[in-house]
Amino acid sequence: MAGTDQLSAVFSALADPTRRAIVAELAERDATVTELTAPLSISMPAVSRHLKVLERAALISRSRSGKWRTSHLEAAPLREAADWIERYRRLWDSSLTRLDAHLAAVQAAGRATDRMADDPRELE
Repeated sequence: MAGTDQLSAVFSALADPTRRAIVAELAERDATVTELTAPLSISMPAVSRHLKVLERAALISRSRSGKWRTSHLEAAPLREAADWIERYRRLWDSSLTRLDAHLAAVQAAGRATDRMADDPRELE
């Protein structure tokens, strides 16, 4: 998957809270399906289905060592998603900074108007 398709797959995979919990667990260490099932209240086949979604989104890779199949978190797709979000965070930060400045100007103008209304000498 390239570009936006990859990004869509990542966001789609991360939309599920169980998959986010699995990603969080894999951020700590590589793990088997059995190890990932322990803290979750779902079956091993359900965890396997979630892992397949994460693998299709390239968020994890899986390797086999003997009879054990271990899942490993792949950071690159998360970095790409974070970079995409960061562009919009900067946009919102800029917009909110301008809004703060505007509100401060409106409040300052309101305080000046209130002072003039309280002290008629300021009108002279």
